[in-house]
Amino acid sequence: MTALIEVAAHLAPEAVPIADMAPRLRLSDRDLALFHRYFGLKEVRLAPDADLRDQIVSAARELAGLKGNEDRVSYVVSARTIPLCARASENPVHAAVDELGLSHAQVFTVTQQACASGLAAVDLAGRLLAEDGDPDALALVLTGEKALWHRSQMLPGTTVMGESSAACLVSARGSGDVLRSYVTRTYGEYYNVDLPAPHGEEFERQYPHMLTSVIREAVDAAGIELEDLAWILPHNVNRISWARAAKLLGYPRSRIYLDNVPLLGHSFCADPFVNFAGLRDSAQLRTGDFYLTAVVGLGATFAAAVFRH
Repeated sequence: MTALIEVAAHLAPEAVPIADMAPRLRLSDRDLALFHRYFGLKEVRLAPDADLRDQIVSAARELAGLKGNEDRVSYVVSARTIPLCARASENPVHAAVDELGLSHAQVFTVTQQACASGLAAVDLAGRLLAEDGDPDALALVLTGEKALWHRSQMLPGTTVMGESSAACLVSARGSGDVLRSYVTRTYGEYYNVDLPAPHGEEFERQYPHMLTSVIREAVDAAGIELEDLAWILPHNVNRISWARAAKLLGYPRSRIYLDNVPLLGHSFCADPFVNFAGLRDSAQLRTGDFYLTAVVGLGATFAAAVFRH
C-alpha cells in the first residue's frame, strides 16, 4: 500500500504582513479588513532570494531518510499548481534533482489539477512503485512554488499565496503513514479562473458542498466514520471556508488544523504536507490516528485522502 515514509517542510524565511503587501496587491482598506477579520489572514512567508530550485532542494534536504538512500529513489515527481515555472531555457526541477544526487531517477511533473496536484502526485507515485515491484524503491514528491507575478500572488477575495515548500518520501510497502483512500472530483464547468458573475456566485455557493462531498467519499472509501478522524489537514486558503465545511460535516472545527492559515498564506500544493509537518512536530498526532488531507484546485478539482499515522 502507498505510504508516506517521511514528510518535511521548509518554511520560507521572510514573514511579510499582508498589510505591507497591500499596495502591490492593490488591496483597499476594505479588502485588507476582509482578509484580516473574515479570512483570518495576517501574514505570508516568502523567499525573495530563492528560486524554485532553491525552494524544493531546501525541502528535500530536510528529509532525514533521503541522505544515504538516494540510490533507492526511482521517481522524482514535481507537483505544481502553475504549469509554467521558469524560462524555456531553464529546468529548475532537473537542476534540483542533479543537486540532490538523483539524476538516475525518472523525473516528471504532475499538474493540471492546480493545488490538488500534490495529492495526485503521492497517489501516482505509489501506483508506479507498486507496478515496478521493487519493495525497496522510493519516490520523492516535491511541492512548493514561486509567486512571481500579480495573478499568482493572490486569489482576489479568497487568499494570499506563500512560498513555503514540502517534500515527501513515498513507498509502496505500506510502512509509514499508510494511504487508506484517495478521492478526486473535477467540476469542469468551473474551468475558468475568472468566472463571470452568475457562474462565480454559483461556484461560491456550491464550494462547501463539493468540498464536504469529496471528504465524505474519502472517509467512506477508507472504511471508517467521520468521527474516526483525529484531524483534518486543510489547504490554507482561509478560515471561513473551513468553518462552513465543519458546520456542514458536523465535525469539530477544533480538529481542523488551521494554525498555519494566519502565518504562512496558501502555499500552492505544499499546504497539506506543511500542515502535516506542523501537526506532527507539535506532538498532536498519535500512532494509529486517522487523518484526512483535503485540497481544492481552481478549475475546479476537489481532492481528499485519508492516511493512518
